[in-house]
Amino acid sequence: MTQGPPRGRPPTGEDPERPPIRVRDKRLEPRDEAPAAEPTHNEGLAEAQGLADDRLDQLKRLKADFENYRKRVIREQTELVDRASLRIVERLLPIIDDLDRALRAAREHEPGDAIVRGLELVHQHLHDVLMDEGLERVETQGPFDPQEHEAVSSVAGDVREPTVLEIVRPGYKLKGKTIRPALVHVSVPDDAEPEDAPERNGE
Repeated sequence: MTQGPPRGRPPTGEDPERPPIRVRDKRLEPRDEAPAAEPTHNEGLAEAQGLADDRLDQLKRLKADFENYRKRVIREQTELVDRASLRIVERLLPIIDDLDRALRAAREHEPGDAIVRGLELVHQHLHDVLMDEGLERVETQGPFDPQEHEAVSSVAGDVREPTVLEIVRPGYKLKGKTIRPALVHVSVPDDAEPEDAPERNGE
């Protein structure tokens, strides 16, 4: 009679004192990422050079922005000063006209009088101060220029183009810009049609 394995003993081939053997398939386990490679010397130098170029570009843009801002501030300040000067000069022009008329009248009646000489000194002083600020009289000789002259009348004459004949009131420029046109009589060609005669500014 065949006897089975003794009671209390594991089947043949298993040792109760040894832990069971477990087999793992490493192909099924997630792989750890490979550590990042250390940058080489050339790569580090290229990165530093790129960063330096970026900073240089930022500084150049900042410098250009500041230069544009500086120029704009200077331009605005200059325009502000010019506008202030223009207002003052425009208020002085009627006074200059009155002084011119007074001086002409005084010369006609008392050409050698001390008062006349005093008026001439005041007139010259005021003229010099305003000239230093850029004021100058409009040229009243030669061809009629609608940008600088305002015709109050016109007569036919032996001319090839409208020409200033006589000044009625002087005109002035401030720093090259006409601020008041000269009032003048104009001579026009004999064959000029009425509409060809120069018109007054603003008409």
